[in-house]
Amino acid sequence: MPKRRFFRSLLLAMTMLAAAGAPAASQGPAPTERVAPRSTALRRALDDTLRRVLDAAVRDRAFPGAFAVVGDHAGILASYGAGHLDWTHTPRPDLHSMWDLASLTKVIGMTSAMMQLVEQGKVSLDAPVQRYLPEWRGPRKAEVTVRMLLTHTSGLPAFRAYDQITTNADSIAALMMAEPLEAAPDTRYVYSDIGAWLAGKIVERVSGERLDRYLAEHVFGPLGMHDTMYNPPDSLRPRIAPTEVDPRRGGKLWGKVHDERAYYLGGISAHAGLFSSGYDLARFAEMYLNGGALGSVRLVRPQTVIAFTTRQDTALSNRALGWEKPDGTNSAGHLMSASAFGHTGFTGTSIWIDPAQDRFIVLLTNRVDPTRNNHKIGAVRVALADALGEAFARDAAAPAQGEAGAPARRRH
Repeated sequence: MPKRRFFRSLLLAMTMLAAAGAPAASQGPAPTERVAPRSTALRRALDDTLRRVLDAAVRDRAFPGAFAVVGDHAGILASYGAGHLDWTHTPRPDLHSMWDLASLTKVIGMTSAMMQLVEQGKVSLDAPVQRYLPEWRGPRKAEVTVRMLLTHTSGLPAFRAYDQITTNADSIAALMMAEPLEAAPDTRYVYSDIGAWLAGKIVERVSGERLDRYLAEHVFGPLGMHDTMYNPPDSLRPRIAPTEVDPRRGGKLWGKVHDERAYYLGGISAHAGLFSSGYDLARFAEMYLNGGALGSVRLVRPQTVIAFTTRQDTALSNRALGWEKPDGTNSAGHLMSASAFGHTGFTGTSIWIDPAQDRFIVLLTNRVDPTRNNHKIGAVRVALADALGEAFARDAAAPAQGEAGAPARRRH
């Protein structure tokens, strides 16, 4: 059996075992390995679905532009760019257009680094945060573990408008480090940028490398994700989708991180700051669907993928480690399996990966251009996920068709 297929089979088998221990309400269809190639009809249906949903969203002014990619473990099945990078006359989005990922930074960046460090035995999920950051002191902080940071159950608040107090990077970092807990650890779920920032500080302390350099050397470089970076240079501006108009920061943000805290921290943080493309995120998703490997590059072991993408405490939240899980009310829509995992970003980005059904969906938009007071993206995410899920379901129910004349799979 080829090595890639072996690891994918192992990943799906372990996913089924992990799901078996979850409550009945979270069960999804049993993972099965797909061995037949995707049909020409499916690829056409996926392409038509992307066009229909995204073009309608642009007409509805949900965002000026978008790029979406859907694929499986072997590559891209369909992709489509709708609208333009800005409301003015700008290029149509394509595979290498770059988008402010916002909170996708937490899973594409920080969580990837944490997976590697945990696998290497350099970080223990159930160790107190103070083992790695002894300066993080305050009432009950000694009880907070790394796992709690990754599941957003640390007791920390969601965020503070530190940029309204100071714009000095060192001062903002000091305020974040000193932020007291709002609740007892492991008693409630509050999605926390501060907790994600702390997790990034653990990565830096343990690895001895600044977060952006660690990710470039150990994650993005090995995976060939050359469009993924913090603080993209001005030379890339023609490929970058702008975000919000912010007079305080000089007008429309174009190639500068939208998140205020990350911006004043110098553009580099574990909670926000990364820019990336559909091309790169497709490669990232394929890595997950192949059990932590892409081609000859192994980022992490299949067991680590399972550990980080399995739902943790269902009594508190729908979170895995870093990742979100489908719950019938979030951006996963209603047709993904219990093994799926994903995340969203404030600027209008999202990614969902479903190992049991061997598929991924990446949606990249700049819905905050020119203002964050545009909330139509939520409905678009669900509509796209469900419409694509229905296309896959129709294809699975159709009689088997030959592949004569089928187009070659897009390689990237």
